[in-house]
Amino acid sequence: MSKPAEPSTNKPLTGIRVLVGRARHQAGSLSAQLRKKGAEVLEIPFIEIRKPRSFKPLDSALRNLHTYDWLILTSVNGVEAMWDRLATLRATMPSPAGSGLRVVAIGPATKKAMEQRGLHVDIVPKEYVAESIVRRLRARVKNKRVLLVRAKVARDVIPRELRNAGAHVDVIEAYETIVPQSSRKRVQAALKNPKQRPQVITFTSSSTVKNFVQLLGARELKLDGVLMSSIGPVTSATLREHGLKVDIAAKEFTIPGLVAAIVCHYST
Repeated sequence: MSKPAEPSTNKPLTGIRVLVGRARHQAGSLSAQLRKKGAEVLEIPFIEIRKPRSFKPLDSALRNLHTYDWLILTSVNGVEAMWDRLATLRATMPSPAGSGLRVVAIGPATKKAMEQRGLHVDIVPKEYVAESIVRRLRARVKNKRVLLVRAKVARDVIPRELRNAGAHVDVIEAYETIVPQSSRKRVQAALKNPKQRPQVITFTSSSTVKNFVQLLGARELKLDGVLMSSIGPVTSATLREHGLKVDIAAKEFTIPGLVAAIVCHYST
């Protein structure tokens, strides 16, 4: 591998090739911020977002939103899926003043996606992880009805802990993430080819880690010299569970925080 070019003050990632594995429609923001810092970006999606097999549970929950006390969304994908169904059903969000429904977003990106659609967000936890949502709500949900809109496969921290706190929790699948098989050859080729081989791979969720491992397949592809960068503690734990090191970890669990961590690594 050729030695990266000497970075400039304005372009600290000059000469650094970064593999971005976000879903195709979501890669733009991360890629743009990395390119702004001088990085060469290689986009190969590790996840693909698909609609659930049935919308019946989600449709039923959305038609009865006024009966819930809390609505929790843990991703931008969940917001988009929920809004698409509301439009299909020609339904609207109940008025907070009239229904008492309060809304929780796991982080700033999810909050922004809600606010762009005119939805008021009541709570964003200090740390953008499930455990932080639980800490904020545990004392406030006894005998309350909670709707959690999320991916088909996700951690059960929120429903388990809120049920233990006395809440009635409905977990509704709004979408699912799958492994994009078309990415398998591209990932393997990129790691083998010195002209494409990244110095850094970004992981923005546990799903991106698990799917990346599947995309590698049974082949013993060497990852020597390739740094693993993680957006947060849950993603970092998943990397370690799969025998991968966490070389770069974001201090703020957001896309800008991940970019800042990569920049910091190459600036020190």
